[in-house]
Amino acid sequence: MTAFPTQARAVVIGGGIVGVSTAYHLARLGWADTVVVERHKLTSGSTFHAAGLVGQLRSSANITQLLGHSVRLYTELERETGLATGWKMNGGLRLACTEARWTELKRQATTARSFGLEMHLLSPQEAQGLWPLMRVDDLVGAAFLPTDGQANPSDITQSLAKGARMAGAAVWEDTEVTGIETKDGRVTAVLTSRGRIACEAVVNCAGQWARELGGMVGVNVPLVSVEHQYMVTEPIEGVTRTLPTLRDPDRLTYWKEEVGGLVMGGYEPNPIAWAVDGIPEGFNFQLLQPDWDHFQPIMELALGRVPALETAGVKELIAGPESFTPDGNFILGEAPELRGFYVGAGFNAFGIASGGGAGKALAEWIAGGEPPYDLWPVDIRRFGRAQADVDWVRRRTLELYGKHYTIAWPNEEHASARPLRRSPLYDRLKAQGVCFGEKLGWERPNWFAAPGEAVEEIPSFGRPSWFDAVAREHRATREAVTVFDQSSFAKFQLVGRDAEAALSWICANDVARPPGTLTYTQMLNARGGIECDLTVARLAADRFHITTGTGFATHDFDWIARSIPAGADAHLVDVTSAWSVLSLMGPKSRAVLQALTRDDVSNTGFPFGRVRQIAVAGAPVLALRITYVGELGWELHIPTEFAVGVYEAVMAAGAAHGIANAGYRAIETLRLEKGYRAWGSDIGPDHTPLEAGLGWAVKLKSPMPFQGREALEAQRGQALRKILATFTVDDPAVVLLGRETILRDGMPAGWLSSGGFGHTVGKPIGLGYVRDPAGLDRDALLAGTYELEVATERVPCRVHLDPLYDPRMERVKG
Repeated sequence: MTAFPTQARAVVIGGGIVGVSTAYHLARLGWADTVVVERHKLTSGSTFHAAGLVGQLRSSANITQLLGHSVRLYTELERETGLATGWKMNGGLRLACTEARWTELKRQATTARSFGLEMHLLSPQEAQGLWPLMRVDDLVGAAFLPTDGQANPSDITQSLAKGARMAGAAVWEDTEVTGIETKDGRVTAVLTSRGRIACEAVVNCAGQWARELGGMVGVNVPLVSVEHQYMVTEPIEGVTRTLPTLRDPDRLTYWKEEVGGLVMGGYEPNPIAWAVDGIPEGFNFQLLQPDWDHFQPIMELALGRVPALETAGVKELIAGPESFTPDGNFILGEAPELRGFYVGAGFNAFGIASGGGAGKALAEWIAGGEPPYDLWPVDIRRFGRAQADVDWVRRRTLELYGKHYTIAWPNEEHASARPLRRSPLYDRLKAQGVCFGEKLGWERPNWFAAPGEAVEEIPSFGRPSWFDAVAREHRATREAVTVFDQSSFAKFQLVGRDAEAALSWICANDVARPPGTLTYTQMLNARGGIECDLTVARLAADRFHITTGTGFATHDFDWIARSIPAGADAHLVDVTSAWSVLSLMGPKSRAVLQALTRDDVSNTGFPFGRVRQIAVAGAPVLALRITYVGELGWELHIPTEFAVGVYEAVMAAGAAHGIANAGYRAIETLRLEKGYRAWGSDIGPDHTPLEAGLGWAVKLKSPMPFQGREALEAQRGQALRKILATFTVDDPAVVLLGRETILRDGMPAGWLSSGGFGHTVGKPIGLGYVRDPAGLDRDALLAGTYELEVATERVPCRVHLDPLYDPRMERVKG
């Protein structure tokens, strides 16, 4: 028998489908000395009892691409290894029983078209032709994805394990991890029941045990276990091997064929948490006691769809725990707390669909040192302090499990585990009719109801219930003055004698400017892609104040910290909780601010792009002259204990000028009119500043080196393969949400990254990249004729490369 290894480049902990897939792909990338350690046997956690449905379409193009790799891998794997996988590309049906669900399916069909995934909309009768056993009298329609399918989870895992061994990796079962060694913030070794393995990378693919394993080295993996059940029948007449998988979300159920019978499971609205006090010792290849009473409502819904179920023999009701996360997406990437410690876990019962692609992406991340493409929807750094408490995670996760098959409404907010993080103004804003949203645990004002208006959001694919309220706030910002509570902004300070040199390397724009200067900048990866989009205020020779978006707190802190050159005297500190932020915006904002301070805030005394400490209503305020809404204004960064007093003074001074509260929904409509980009949608690691129209914010004219410069220099002067543009639709009734297909001269050329309504221009607005593999320039892009596909309907639109609204030039374009 081969001796147990004492050294490896990577140790993968966990022998489920994701862990073995990661090892398979690492070995094929040349990391042949990869070792998988599994405490019991391969698949013995949750893989062995997974249902095995494989669907591909997600709201992110890159996650859809990732799932598509699973399909391609499963199609070829048996030929490569000689081991059967049970993979069948029998297609997938999704049903709609209501007009709202049908609208959702039509929008998903447009998204699929945008992402290059084949999807067909069917009549009820056409759907029944593919699935003859079902009743269709309540159907409005259905969608069919021919490249979806199903697989045998255990067989695929064993086939991947053989493929990994063929490429040089080793798999050790019955090997328990007893500890992980670290030094200077990096992993160095894994301690096991068989011995120590020195390594440079540890990959936590421990499934339901991933949170516990991460906790051994201070890494937070926010997932919990939830009970999940599905039923397996005896053979049923009419069930063929080629029967597509079926998802019936309005009846909360899913179906697949198995040995001539049916597997039927569902996502009940009242899920049951499992192992609240810890997973029992020795829980391997074990199922839970079936709970027929809890399954009964799902069974009744299923009988209404497939009457044959009533007389079918039942083999068993399989009950097993699965790991779920608080936002319904899985967790991938290098942990921000510990270098060389990677996570691939929390697959929300679609681990088989994700396994091939997630293992490939994670392996490429490990081997390449950064994600192979934008994986933000599943990046572990999307979480933060709010998800450190397992009880909070469990409450939110149970809500998300219960919503697994509910309609994914635009701008939907979640209700559980709230409120958690509150600005000092929370109670005052609540008393003024605010409707709060939540991000990274923060309660943030979305919009404000007028007296007599209900403070509620009614879900819709049409004009939202808050449309008129946001229009009021939008107009008040354009015509008078508004105040936005943006205390949830993430704020960092970089201090030390080498702070300037460090930031000059990390930032694409020039931050080596005098104290009192404010710089909008991106931070780039080696490919020139935008990793961060933020503002840097220089407070002193050795101190910078950095502001970024609420949801990017963990990600951006991690990116900056890991990018500081080795040995530099530059120290990054998170100061988010120390500062509240009031954004005072609008043409009358100067008059309001001047009434509250003796400092000169005239354009001469306080120009755009400057930062100064001023006294406002007795408080020491860091004032940043900057805007994300396209109007005169300031971000007032206020020590938290002064925030309430400053807010009261601002509202009192602003009363004569028609001041109003405004929220994040208005920020979105205002920034779309100006064409301001949003990281995570319009810009990200797959987009360079040149493609995004942000070349003006890059110091390419200077000889100064910076991270990503070589990639931009190689791209500069060449035709670009994609360019970000703004699109408007003349019909104000059209609702743009993002991911609508862009058609250029009748052919698909991209999709919208953002969508909304501009209340000044009076039109729907979208941002999106026009793509052309042969290359584009400004003139060629503007010469095209454009349409947008919205929920399968084509609507004419206009394309723009300049802002739609510019207050300095007093012009509005549509």
